Amino acid sequence: MVGKGRWGAKMQQMLVGEGRHADFASGSRKLESESDGDFEARMAVAFRGSGAQIAWLCVTPGPFVPLLIRAAIAARMNVLVEKPWVYSREVTEELQQAARHAGLQTAVHFEFCMLAEVQKWRAEFGDREELTFGGIFDVRVADHSRIPVMQNLGSHLVAMQEYAVPRSAISSIDCHYEAVDQRRVFLDGDEGRVGEIDFLGSKEPIIQRFLGLFEGSLGGGGFLFDFDFGWRVNERLGRFS
Repeated sequence: MVGKGRWGAKMQQMLVGEGRHADFASGSRKLESESDGDFEARMAVAFRGSGAQIAWLCVTPGPFVPLLIRAAIAARMNVLVEKPWVYSREVTEELQQAARHAGLQTAVHFEFCMLAEVQKWRAEFGDREELTFGGIFDVRVADHSRIPVMQNLGSHLVAMQEYAVPRSAISSIDCHYEAVDQRRVFLDGDEGRVGEIDFLGSKEPIIQRFLGLFEGSLGGGGFLFDFDFGWRVNERLGRFS
């Protein structure tokens, strides 16, 4: 794992509780005197020495993330990164193709797609084209991530749309910091509202489900929530920024 902050520590605790072994990579910050190539090479050695199967990058987006991904792929590790995916189409294609060529899986961590009601939407409404999708994700806390609210919170909503009802049109995406807590997505059709999910305070083990799905894909075909999926989510978000 990379990123020993509050989120990284929480994920490590969860993994250990699930019976998995999880350690943090040391020296994962790029030194000022270090070139990109030297940083990649150093981290590839560190990743390779860990003997791990998955590199989980529990860090916020930044120019160092593609470097870490390249290092993990060089060490022949599957890669899981936190949302949002903010990198260009060219960078996305390069990283995705490198992983695919190495027989490795990539994933962007959109855990709310694992909600049971979202799964039902995918089964019931996934092929319908006349629906419109909307969502609200407001949080009481202030912004500590320095990520634009639409990318930080809105990416979750758009990922749910892209996964469950990709043929629907997006009518509205509303996200705010320092507001009354709300987490809702809804679908409307010609007959009115056909679905609504209020997932505020959900206790479903969605992170565990996501990780289990990712682990189950290793050594097989592609993974649905790969870097390409993350790029499509961010591309759609650009219309609401």
